[in-house]
Amino acid sequence: MSATDGLDCFLVGGAVRDRLLGEPVVERDWVVVGATPDEMLTRGFKQVGNDFPVFLHPDNGEEYALARTERKTGSGHQAFEFDTSASVTLEEDLTRRDLTINAIAERTDGTLVDPCGGTQDLEQRTLRHIGDAFAEDPLRVLRVARFAARLAHLGFTVAEPTLALMRQISESGELETLSPERIWSELSRALMANKPSVFIETLRRCGALKVLLPEVDALFGVPQPEKWHPEIDTGLHILLALDYAASQSFDATVRYAVLMHDLGKALTPAEILPAHHGHEETSADLTEVVSQRLRAPKQFQNLAISVARYHLHSHTAKALKSKTLLKLFKAIGALRDSDILERFLEACISDARGRTGLGQREYPQADYLRGALRAVQSVDNAAIAATGVTGAQFGEAVHRARLRALDDFRQTA
Repeated sequence: MSATDGLDCFLVGGAVRDRLLGEPVVERDWVVVGATPDEMLTRGFKQVGNDFPVFLHPDNGEEYALARTERKTGSGHQAFEFDTSASVTLEEDLTRRDLTINAIAERTDGTLVDPCGGTQDLEQRTLRHIGDAFAEDPLRVLRVARFAARLAHLGFTVAEPTLALMRQISESGELETLSPERIWSELSRALMANKPSVFIETLRRCGALKVLLPEVDALFGVPQPEKWHPEIDTGLHILLALDYAASQSFDATVRYAVLMHDLGKALTPAEILPAHHGHEETSADLTEVVSQRLRAPKQFQNLAISVARYHLHSHTAKALKSKTLLKLFKAIGALRDSDILERFLEACISDARGRTGLGQREYPQADYLRGALRAVQSVDNAAIAATGVTGAQFGEAVHRARLRALDDFRQTA
């Protein structure tokens, strides 16, 4: 006997949406109507979560949630009271969701339950909110922007009334109630979308970007030298670079570094524009501030700060002296982990190619820096130790050997 025999179960949410779109279904979530927590536990389900009853199937681990309704009780994302009684209907559960395309359920026989018109919006490629209750949860602003980025390659756009409601939320002060962890969760997932630029642009259109990431919002309208940046606008450059990183399937740490790498350009004195002398240090400082505010994981912070501070070193790699190359490798952590250099280079390549008309430009600096690091790694520390030097003298001997190796590399590269 299956744990679900006799239960009124419906497949819901992303699994239904993605199947109807012909997209891969990553995970399946279910709603159970007319059941109680005790009944689910008796059937062997394991309860998780504190706010409302969600249960894991004893055999496959899929999530089964009791049908629920919710009522706003205060400000913020978590100020809700839930009703999960057995009397809650499937339609009531579906209509409290965010978007119509996420409010489609599928019976076990394959027929659909669609009280909000989600299938029509799937056909029309529209992201539309279900009702006024959408405005009760400020996190939905980020969720809609993330869905817009994820589904942009299929032609989805945000309905104007939904965008207007997102603008209303952004102006209400409710976004400030979101925890850094919630914001980071949505941001990090959005960066891995097919078109992460759409996430940033959608937040900007509804006024949420200047609330959540004012340092990024401030980049739009900041000019750069047309010689190096045909797109001129710094904000547009960030979007182009982000989408290039996505097109190459670079990981989330790289994409975050790309988003952060030019923050300092927003603080360039107006009298020297469109030049941005010394923006690297300012960008690194701002990246650290933003990353700590978002509570970004350390590996994200470290790479982003390195890229902000040293991306021009990468672009001008062949002009760097041996001591500067060695200092660069130490600073970004490449001497401890050569994979860090690859992620650093991926971000720098995205910066170089995220420019209008330059998406296919050559970037020989990458191979040059890889070769330089190999030269440093060719130094035989054991052989130096065998000469009998120890302590500080050993470190100095290794340093000199690495510089000689870099000198030899630069003469032949």
